[in-house]
Amino acid sequence: MNVTEKERMACGVHLSEDEQSVVILDQTQLPNRQVWLTLNTLEELCDAIRRLAVRGAPAIGICAGYGIYVLAQQIHTDDFAEFSSILERQTAELVATRPTAVNLSWAATRMLSVVTNHQDLGVPQIRALLRNECISIHDEDIRMCFAISEYGLSLVKPGDGILTHCNAGPLATSRYGTALGPILLGKERGIELRVYSDETRPLLQGARLTSYELQRAGVDVTLICDNMASLVMKNGWVQACFVGCDRIAANGDFANKIGTSGVAILAKHYGIPFYTLGPTSTIDMNCPTGDDIRIEQRNPDEIRTMWYREPMALPEVKCYNPAFDVTDHSLLTAIVTDRGIVYPPFDENLKKLFANEEV
Repeated sequence: MNVTEKERMACGVHLSEDEQSVVILDQTQLPNRQVWLTLNTLEELCDAIRRLAVRGAPAIGICAGYGIYVLAQQIHTDDFAEFSSILERQTAELVATRPTAVNLSWAATRMLSVVTNHQDLGVPQIRALLRNECISIHDEDIRMCFAISEYGLSLVKPGDGILTHCNAGPLATSRYGTALGPILLGKERGIELRVYSDETRPLLQGARLTSYELQRAGVDVTLICDNMASLVMKNGWVQACFVGCDRIAANGDFANKIGTSGVAILAKHYGIPFYTLGPTSTIDMNCPTGDDIRIEQRNPDEIRTMWYREPMALPEVKCYNPAFDVTDHSLLTAIVTDRGIVYPPFDENLKKLFANEEV
């Protein structure tokens, strides 16, 4: 699958035409406003990632790749040691903004490897190689999303009901998405599926983003509150659960948006297949289990005041606001990747995905 410049520019994250900035669709403004942001500085890039103007593990990785290239162009020195030192410091700041999503550090590592592996070249040539690498990261994600969508679509049949949590569509990735990819690809091919979209408290990605993407694509989507998932499952309206992932451990445990593990427990109770869909770049074979995944803690005001005209809790009330939870591999039917569908035992079968490369 060859990726065109037009396809890259149609994504929610891309390079500006002059390649001096990263352009993102501000996801905090959706669904009511489409606002595009132009990011030029390290501060702007960090802020956009931290406050979720760009979000979704693959999209963050793409943004980081482009961002590092943009920053590299602003380092006005041809001395390799000075250039690499500045870029490494800036990249470390970028990675620190969202510690749970592995794609951010994965993309950053790829970009810095270009620098460290080509010390014999001049800085101008290294900048050119960084450009090629960030475009490769984006193109690979587009191809991976298409492959994931194909594999995921094989798991369902026309008329099935799919329950989703959070947002793992094109906004969170590049094209098609991961968890929403089979649904959108199916729509293109005339395969109609029904979707129940959890609102996904407290940031409402399911309400603001998933229902937005699916409705605009003409998919039969029903928005539900998070605490309604059990009822729609009990009613027999759900035949499969599709969710994304921000980091998959070597044993199959995975981190995803807070509330995912509860959905998995419900699906297990009602005998509904539960799948996580993500690119192989989300699999961290250096992370033994879910206990080793660092969970980001976010601002309590996302619970107290966000989206409300007036606060919904007293300012002195304590709030616990983890961005993610970890779903145990025992609750997982399969992991859908760009390289195929991985079934249990995950600790053995995930290794097979990387059998021909160093992990």
